[in-house]
Amino acid sequence: MITREQYTPGAASGAKVQKKEGDTWELILVRELHHPPAKVWKALTNPDDLREWAPYDSDRNLGTVGTATLSTFGAPHVTETHVKRADAPRVLEFEWGGGDIRWELEPLGRDGTRLTLWANIDRRWVAAGAAGWHIALDVLDRLLAAQPIGRMAGPELMKFDGWQRLSAEYAKQFRVGSETT
Repeated sequence: MITREQYTPGAASGAKVQKKEGDTWELILVRELHHPPAKVWKALTNPDDLREWAPYDSDRNLGTVGTATLSTFGAPHVTETHVKRADAPRVLEFEWGGGDIRWELEPLGRDGTRLTLWANIDRRWVAAGAAGWHIALDVLDRLLAAQPIGRMAGPELMKFDGWQRLSAEYAKQFRVGSETT
């Protein structure tokens, strides 16, 4: 079992940007998880699970359409959001941080899930966002495997060497300036 101190993220991969409309870009990350969609869905929607891996906390389960309050981890940013779509265990859509978030879960083999995240993000922060989500999905995968390493998000994450390296790698891949790292 790996500890938080031993954790090192892999190379920047599984992410791309598209729909570059002005300063708002769509970041897409794809991750194959060795856990069934129902288990992944629970981790994406249950407030107790979100506190273990996500960059935000929720005041309610996100598995139903309606209003929720999301608090950004490690920052004084609290927003009222609207869950627009919650089709368990396939699609979850809501607003966060001024942009739209969409999760899609596709069964993969017998007990796996292809998890795809679409996030609208300011182009100046797209590499930083990709690095943060990359690490969050690593933490999620370990949580689902019952080998938690603890949430890594917010301002503290930006001090982590692995995040800095990933942010620089994604900046190069996305061809964005160094202001994102």
